[in-house]
Amino acid sequence: MKTVANENGALTSLYGRIDIDSSPAVRDQLIALLQAPHPSVVSIDLSGVTHIDSSGVATLIEALKIARNCETELRLQGLHGRLHHLFQATGILSLFNDGIRR
Repeated sequence: MKTVANENGALTSLYGRIDIDSSPAVRDQLIALLQAPHPSVVSIDLSGVTHIDSSGVATLIEALKIARNCETELRLQGLHGRLHHLFQATGILSLFNDGIRR
């Protein structure tokens, strides 16, 4: 996970597999980012993600809940191929509908 912050918010890029083994670390880093001096917008770039399982999806949903509690806008970007289809078919895409960037 790589994060770049500026005065408008933060962009964090995820890479590789987000699964049962890696999602706890991703979760910890996202929570720390969201609870830092409350950025107004956090974008999560998923273009480098090759696989995501249910624990990875749960991590993103938990991050969305925390972001809403902190009044931070959470955006997803870089959804592609199977990843985009998974988010769309499960209805998860609609949870992030205000911030989807392809």
